[in-house]
Amino acid sequence: MTSISKRLQAILSSIESAKQHAHVDQTVQLLAVSKAQAAAAIREAYAAGQRQFGENYLQEALDKQAQLSDLAILWHFIGPIQSNKTQSIAQHFDWVHSVDRLKIAQRLNDARANISTPLQVCVQINISNEASKSGVLVADLQATVAAIAKLPHLQLRGLMAIPAPSQDLSVLRQQFKQVRQCYDNLLALGYQLDTLSIGMSDDYAVAIEQGATIVRIGSALFGARAK
Repeated sequence: MTSISKRLQAILSSIESAKQHAHVDQTVQLLAVSKAQAAAAIREAYAAGQRQFGENYLQEALDKQAQLSDLAILWHFIGPIQSNKTQSIAQHFDWVHSVDRLKIAQRLNDARANISTPLQVCVQINISNEASKSGVLVADLQATVAAIAKLPHLQLRGLMAIPAPSQDLSVLRQQFKQVRQCYDNLLALGYQLDTLSIGMSDDYAVAIEQGATIVRIGSALFGARAK
């Protein structure tokens, strides 16, 4: 068993343990964050059973997609989106987690028009109101979601957030709880959502406790990224 395979099995076991500890029963999917990782490492994780991979940088991702075209990978884009990259993102990814404004959603929708399946998307929330962080402000969320839900070539699946860094689990828990509240509010309004993309290598157990259905894990699976 390879080192990536061993870490993958350990993470999957840890996810199940976190669910049991928190007394939650939602399905939690592992999204392997493969930015800055070689195609060979992705191939190794795939051989161990991982099928969903998340990338932050478009050109890097396209290069790896070409090298791994023989594999049935479900590709997720999870990084900041520039307007001039929406065409390629919409054409080459199955999911986008980082829809942070209506303009980007509209451009992704238009670029997806010639593909029979809709692009699966999450709206990114700026839960900590950090000026340096992408995402829709909580105050603007309902209006943004209402507009995105009408776009015919996108399938709105849920919400994504990156909390402000903290060593204090109670601080992280509160931020994840806010995301969950936003999600529940949207469900109450009738939106058909099923995805909370929260939690990374250092905090996914807390995210699972607060309702995460996708955890985005890179370093814990692949090891430290190359500088």
